[in-house]
Amino acid sequence: MLLRQGARLTAALTAISLALAPVQVSAQTARKPAAHASTPALSRAASPEAVGFDSARLTKLDTYMQGVVAEGRVAGMTTLLARHGKVVSFKTYGKKSLAAGTPMTEDTIFRVYSMTKPITGVAMMILFEEGKWRLDDPVTRYIPEFKNLQVMTGVDEEGNGTPVLVPMKRPPTMREIMSHTAGFGYGLQDKHPVDKLFRENRALGAGTLQDMINATAKIPLVYQPGESWRYSISVDIQGYLVEKLSGKPLAQFMDERIFKPLKMTDTAFYVPAAKKDRFSAVYALNRETRKIEEADVIFGNPLPTYLIPPTAPSGGGGLVGTTMDYARFAQMIANKGELDGVRILSPASVELMGTNMIPRNVLVNSNGTSGLRFNEAVGFGLDFMVVNEPRVAGTLEGKGSMSWGGAAGTWFWVDPTNDVVFVGMIQRLGGTGGDDLGQMSRTLTYQALVHPEK
Repeated sequence: MLLRQGARLTAALTAISLALAPVQVSAQTARKPAAHASTPALSRAASPEAVGFDSARLTKLDTYMQGVVAEGRVAGMTTLLARHGKVVSFKTYGKKSLAAGTPMTEDTIFRVYSMTKPITGVAMMILFEEGKWRLDDPVTRYIPEFKNLQVMTGVDEEGNGTPVLVPMKRPPTMREIMSHTAGFGYGLQDKHPVDKLFRENRALGAGTLQDMINATAKIPLVYQPGESWRYSISVDIQGYLVEKLSGKPLAQFMDERIFKPLKMTDTAFYVPAAKKDRFSAVYALNRETRKIEEADVIFGNPLPTYLIPPTAPSGGGGLVGTTMDYARFAQMIANKGELDGVRILSPASVELMGTNMIPRNVLVNSNGTSGLRFNEAVGFGLDFMVVNEPRVAGTLEGKGSMSWGGAAGTWFWVDPTNDVVFVGMIQRLGGTGGDDLGQMSRTLTYQALVHPEK
């Protein structure tokens, strides 16, 4: 069965199924940021028509997103569309805090959660280009704690739920660590016994990255390495690998090698006190009132404040940042590894990240949250989802598009065929209470791209 774009993103990013949350919130016109040292903006297109878009048709995107806020599905939102490195549209809607009544602004800081993953993947590829690791190296070469991992094949027949374990046939490879085919669980939900163990052992809540590795080493794999695909703790493991291979803390390495070179001035693992007022509230549905309210729990754990540096920065979901910051990162990917004369990766390494790594014989049944199926039309590369045959997949984006999203509903894609970058930011856990915003924004963006030859 081929997979719709929206279903893919919803499945990948949502760990809680919540319904529509009507609440009266008015959409706002675009708000400029207050004066401060901000991220350098991508240059503006002279007009949508100058880069192939029809202005009248593009208003459908704006109207739809205004409606999402007006219906109370989200408190606020930003969307940024760029083509050929120039901003076609940068819109803000609604509030960053319903309680305070503060409007959404272009410089609002968001929890990007799993949109951290592609950035961690780039950090890994920087080290790959330095010869620090190879794709088919066993991960045990760098993490010997994983040498005795076992694989869960079921539970005992007596009915007491004790896992039946067998030795792994071989260690996971680095390729599998970077494509969620290594066999690890995650713990975002607790339906699978392995995910329950992740929660009980607090692998994601460990005090240090070494503690996270030690806890993960005690938990069995869900399947033999390379035999399936499952959304997993693998990118947090990559964060540990970045530290071990570079000899630097993850936050420092990312800051020195990615954020500062790309002038992503507001991206970090925490929000400094001076920027606290720009930090958006995050929401979830109250099932009794059917309205969104500020959240205090995520995946069964207390919601972090993000106001102090973490002792175990999460390469899988720990970053915060602005819409423009992430657009600069995405534009670097679109430019095949370079932005404003600064090169982060070679074109070949970006191409490698956008190449499907899921073996053809792997039939994906679940990503650990809900159904997420891949096929020859849609695959998964190195920390990016990749669209190989967009029309077969039922989407209007270009061949080779790379994307992912975050648990609070943020989403982005990079379309190398059409040279399009899109970043959408919201802060609602557990789904958006309606049609998937990633799917809708793709449709409404590309229906307006009437002259792709420009």
